[in-house]
Amino acid sequence: MSEITATTLVAEAGSPYVSLHRDFDAPRDLVFALLTDPEQIPYWWGPSELTTVVDTMEPRPGGSWRFVHTAPDGAEHGFHGVYHDVSGPDRIVQTFEYEGAPGHAALETLVLADLGGGRTRMSQTSVFQSLEDRDAVIASGMESGAKETWERFAELLAKQS
Repeated sequence: MSEITATTLVAEAGSPYVSLHRDFDAPRDLVFALLTDPEQIPYWWGPSELTTVVDTMEPRPGGSWRFVHTAPDGAEHGFHGVYHDVSGPDRIVQTFEYEGAPGHAALETLVLADLGGGRTRMSQTSVFQSLEDRDAVIASGMESGAKETWERFAELLAKQS
């Protein structure tokens, strides 16, 4: 299995799916712990120029989550969803909806694979309700935002391990 040192995004033409992959130099239990700790979310979730506040985060089946980004100009952007499965330390399934585009939720499945030697592979697949929804999210800057998010997450992991 080849190493994935930077976040890779795959969005095949004609498919409502987006996949993200990234390897982390940290054990799977730690990766899962930071993903599900509301106190850690503001340190890594979203672009660094935005402030992230966790309004709600109940990482359990049926639990909800809501995060709010605040831009330097004061504009707020909310995101929310519901956890469908939280099977630590290897799987989280949740919905994801940007409050600026209500009714366009995606279903996200995040899988953490133990690569051995204290390394973990994160694979996240988002399924959108339509190809148009998927393309709109990609056009909004999803790739650069995701890459920065997972880079920030890797930096936080490095400080924790």
